Amino acid sequence: MDTFKVGDKAVYPAHGVAEVVAIERKEISGHEMVFYVLKILDNGMKVMIPTSNVKAVGMREIISSVEAEEVFKILRKKEKVVESTTWNRRYREYMEKIKTGSVFEVAKVLRDLYLLKGDKDLSFGERKMLDTARSLLVKEISIAKQMSEEEVETEFRTIFKC
Repeated sequence: MDTFKVGDKAVYPAHGVAEVVAIERKEISGHEMVFYVLKILDNGMKVMIPTSNVKAVGMREIISSVEAEEVFKILRKKEKVVESTTWNRRYREYMEKIKTGSVFEVAKVLRDLYLLKGDKDLSFGERKMLDTARSLLVKEISIAKQMSEEEVETEFRTIFKC
């Protein structure tokens, strides 16, 4: 679905779940354009996305309940995907995954950082990224599974034993 209506929830990569609060027409450089006005649920920030750029920016629908279960499967996999690279290289790789907007890539980042955290202290940037990945997933999964955010957090704590 490329068309959203006012009131729909959507995911805007690296920012998380947003609500379409308006659809506006604006004239820019002599061309009339149509924009989705999004309100990011986590921080209230407003973002305008040209409707013609939805695919390019990676805006997408909330995942289904079945896809949310796939996220939990990814989180439960205890394979070590992290090599012994430097923290800043890992940080860049993880940031690229988060920017894709794929809930499955974000889940891999969260899992890898939790596993790494069990082995050693995370850098400040990695701790911040862990929080970002967690909040992106918690909000979307809570909507997809019709669970409270606290229930999703509890599930994460169970999976990662923390």
